[in-house]
Amino acid sequence: MANVQMAWNENHISLVGLAGGGAVRSHENHGVSYFQFPLRVSRLSGVEDVLNIVAAEPLLRQCPVEPDTLLAVEGEVRSYNNRSGTGSKLVITVYARTLERAGGEHKNELTLAGVLCKPPVARRTPLGREICDMMLAVNRKYGREDYLPCIAWGGLAAWCSQLDVGDGLKLNGRLQSREYTKEENGQSVRRTAFEVSVMSLEPVERDT
Repeated sequence: MANVQMAWNENHISLVGLAGGGAVRSHENHGVSYFQFPLRVSRLSGVEDVLNIVAAEPLLRQCPVEPDTLLAVEGEVRSYNNRSGTGSKLVITVYARTLERAGGEHKNELTLAGVLCKPPVARRTPLGREICDMMLAVNRKYGREDYLPCIAWGGLAAWCSQLDVGDGLKLNGRLQSREYTKEENGQSVRRTAFEVSVMSLEPVERDT
């Protein structure tokens, strides 16, 4: 695949799903209050991804969030480091730019463009299927970066395993949630990880 030019801060997610609860206050920034709520998005297989949506108070005034309401969200996937010492070290959320009532089928479509910031890790499932784990750094418009874990499968995983740190990538996929068990202080604790399941991918280079 030949390299192509890219917009270096490409980050867009389009979701349709059911609100898993009401919105609760998350934080305040520049005088604006932000709220968070879970969105339950079903896959074709019937498995459900539960994604954390962050929305500004003005959006919620226009479209109040009520449990089991079908909502459409357009926005970006964001990450930040959790320094509380409790839960996952890397927190993944969806920042909503638009929010409205929806109809029709559930939807989970994501486009990202960024660079690999860690060496890809290739492995196999117990049944022998190839997997490749990657960490993609995606620039925002104002100098910050979001670090987003991505996973590729099968032949795509084999191709990704040959990539190097600093390689530019553009991918299409979905944001998914995955529960796992972790041992902490001698006890098993249930955690939820969020990652991008890669459907298609191509190498890219920065705009010049």
